[in-house]
Amino acid sequence: MLPSSIQISGEPLSGAEVRDICRGLRDNAVRLLSLRGCRLCDRDFGRICRALAGATSLAQLNLNLGVVSSPSRIKQLAEALRTNRSIQSLFLHGSPLTDAGLALLNPALALHPALVALDLGDCMLGDEAINLICGLLPPDGAKSGLKELTLSANPGITPKGWSRLAIAVAHSSQVRVLNLDYNPLGDHVAGMLAVAVASSRTLEVLDLEGTGLTNQSAQTLLDMVENYPTALRSLVLAENSISPELQQQICDLLSEGEEEEEVAGGAGDTQEWDRGREPAAHQRGSSSWMCPSDPSSQMVLMTSGLGDSLLAETEM
Repeated sequence: MLPSSIQISGEPLSGAEVRDICRGLRDNAVRLLSLRGCRLCDRDFGRICRALAGATSLAQLNLNLGVVSSPSRIKQLAEALRTNRSIQSLFLHGSPLTDAGLALLNPALALHPALVALDLGDCMLGDEAINLICGLLPPDGAKSGLKELTLSANPGITPKGWSRLAIAVAHSSQVRVLNLDYNPLGDHVAGMLAVAVASSRTLEVLDLEGTGLTNQSAQTLLDMVENYPTALRSLVLAENSISPELQQQICDLLSEGEEEEEVAGGAGDTQEWDRGREPAAHQRGSSSWMCPSDPSSQMVLMTSGLGDSLLAETEM
């Protein structure tokens, strides 16, 4: 049987549903598991973690919006990740991890052989967490690391922490997508990120929506895009105090660069990843906000196909 996806959103999980999920994981019949905003007891969460530990078909795991809600659950997830070898994308957006929780997860994340996408948006992280995350972005010539990193809405990270991340991104040989939206970065941090983008040979997408930037930042980014060849294809600057004219100039320059690459290398060479990021409106608040349940939400089983774009890229 082809691997399927199980997607449940904003619902309490019954014992029968938990048993079905565990059976699918043990039978290696699940490629994508999304329990976004679901409510379940600690015992059932532990059962799912034990099942996913040995799952070899599971490629994407979405536990966004508070599913990993306590230190005990963080430890159970970390234990599962130490054994699992197949998960490529892990989404924990809106989980109250804090720096201490990420410290519990980090050894398993750092040693995982397949992980390439990580969403830690709105996880109440600070500078100590950034120090750990930088270890997941190894420099050129080192081991493989993350290709996509989301740190949206973590206002506890200071400019010192962002500067460390900028250095790691500049020297990373892997990272392609960096989402920092809805953090109070300001122009100083944006300047450091511009240097990181100019140095990176892989970064294609940078999301700086709602990060407190002004025309000063935009001018720096415009100079970078105009004068330095980079891999950057998308720069999100919405909801900042930046003039539409500057935003359009940056957009035009990036579009010109992308067209030139398509002519040189042929269109359609890139793969679009299936992402579990939360909508931008959900990234602005703390992790205490609740996702409204969808009356039509239910367990969804679909044949393999979701996430194939990410898998195709990482398996090449």
